[in-house]
Amino acid sequence: MNNTLEFEKPINELENKIIELKQFADENSVDLTNEINILIKKLEAMKKEVYENLKPWEKVKLARFQERPTTLDYIKRLISDFTEFHGDRFFGDDSSIVGGIGMFEGLPVTVIGHQKGKDTKENIKRNFGMPHPEGYRKALRLMKQAEKFKRPIITFIDTPGAYCGLSAEERGQGEAIAVNLVEMSRLKTPIISIVIGEGGSGGALALGIADKVCMLENSIYSVISPEGLSSILWKDANLAQKAADIMKLTAEDLLSLNVIDSIIKEPIGGAHKDIDFTVNNIKQYLLNEIKTLKELDLEELLNKRYEKVREIGVWE
Repeated sequence: MNNTLEFEKPINELENKIIELKQFADENSVDLTNEINILIKKLEAMKKEVYENLKPWEKVKLARFQERPTTLDYIKRLISDFTEFHGDRFFGDDSSIVGGIGMFEGLPVTVIGHQKGKDTKENIKRNFGMPHPEGYRKALRLMKQAEKFKRPIITFIDTPGAYCGLSAEERGQGEAIAVNLVEMSRLKTPIISIVIGEGGSGGALALGIADKVCMLENSIYSVISPEGLSSILWKDANLAQKAADIMKLTAEDLLSLNVIDSIIKEPIGGAHKDIDFTVNNIKQYLLNEIKTLKELDLEELLNKRYEKVREIGVWE
């Protein structure tokens, strides 16, 4: 498997040169400290230049990167005593959505998120993070349970979109998503949604109606994939890069459009480069927002959520 993105190749080449130079110095007892330090400074400047000026299509590639941390990676580091729940009590269990209860910094919470695989075998098991209707119904079951016990809800969004196969349509994919949208809009407990990778269409939105919505710095959020848009507009999926440039799908774009509330900083190179750095930033965001939301009375919480949803996409 190729673990290098196209725009990272010059960075990786320079990193390899530094490694080779260090090995040569050690093997031949030669002092190359100055030369190595010069290359390290050049490498740091190159990383800053590349990663701080990523184009939309490059962010799409980074958001989809297989090494990027998943929902379970974040749950493992953020939520103690996590107990996963399974099944929707109608049809079965959908492993492309994981959810359960646990403790976040001493506070009982319900956590739900899309789950992709780390390799081909796991991706097949997780259906590449594309849920069936039973996945969304499982999520709703856990949300209603959270409402009953007054637990805040945290959702992690990372899906190309809901599964659009015949089996999903037969079991009511559209209805399952629509019900989630309605129920989340009036759920009587705080909800925080975080886009950690891809936020694709209604499949993402079914976990995304929340009091606070934020995105990791290199994640994307859109009503359709760039490939899908280019196929519709230009009848050519190979023009996905052109589509990405006009879609306003980056965190910066969506913050400027008031679709999201905040952007969570990632380490240089992406969340997979230093997951602890990313986790700490998510933790601080959640601590601040949960505290603020819990201070609101129920009527104010629901009114603010309603107003938030109604104002998205409205400009003067």
